[in-house]
Amino acid sequence: MHLFKKSMVAMLLIATVATSCSDDDNDGVTPTPPQVPQKTVKVANNTTFGAIMTDSTGKTLYFFSNDAQGTPTCKDGCAAVWPTFYVEESALTVDSSLNKADFTTVTRPDGTKQTAYKGWPLYYYAQDAAAEEVKGDNVGAIWFVAKPDYSVMVANFQLHGNDGKDYVLNNTGAIAAGTGASKYLVDDHGLTLYKFANDKAGTNNFTNNDDTHNAIWPIYEVSEVKNVPTGFTKTDFAIITVLGKKQITYKGWPMYYFGQDAKVRGANKGVSVPTPNVWPVLYTTTAAAPQP
Repeated sequence: MHLFKKSMVAMLLIATVATSCSDDDNDGVTPTPPQVPQKTVKVANNTTFGAIMTDSTGKTLYFFSNDAQGTPTCKDGCAAVWPTFYVEESALTVDSSLNKADFTTVTRPDGTKQTAYKGWPLYYYAQDAAAEEVKGDNVGAIWFVAKPDYSVMVANFQLHGNDGKDYVLNNTGAIAAGTGASKYLVDDHGLTLYKFANDKAGTNNFTNNDDTHNAIWPIYEVSEVKNVPTGFTKTDFAIITVLGKKQITYKGWPMYYFGQDAKVRGANKGVSVPTPNVWPVLYTTTAAAPQP
């Protein structure tokens, strides 16, 4: 019995020493927790722009208005100033506030790949040295910081009417015959938006209860004006209710799609229907809608 007690005491001493040694080994140093991998596309809160999209290191991403058709057009010298952003789809991870389904891969003119968001190819700006710098926003009024919540965006593209003729939006906001890129409003996916010459401020005079009629010029339904590109005033946009649906307006003009554009990015056939300036595109040069 004596021997048994001595053995127990010895075992307790050994255990105490072992525990003490184990504690001494840590020496008060907290183990480093494993690093959480950064998302390949993140959303940062910028003091000027609010939510902006960046890469995993915080470098700002941009949209290019010339990519109205969803095909990258910035190449050669342009690409040196605006490097492309690309992550293989299998490796792409996004912030929880983003929808991965909005990201696709597009092919550049040289055959290389580029990541796109809602059809807009994504770029960096070479002069952004630090994380979340936004020096590239509004360069040439055709480069815009990539945001996940634009209600409208700007396209810079040739207007080509349903009559097969080329048009431009002139500096008075009117449609005229001509060749060359015009800046005009599109939705967040790059689809062309139009106004109706017979509408009044905040008043839709086209839409009725006939679905076939409405399909010719569907309204652009938006429940809330979230963000607009630099160069536009957010208060120039508003929401009206049309037969139970919410329609966005710009300078009082209700905005529509053209059914025969068939939801194709870069299509703007409606500018000639039935004649130019009945259904023109809109930009900052567009005059405010007349009062009812």
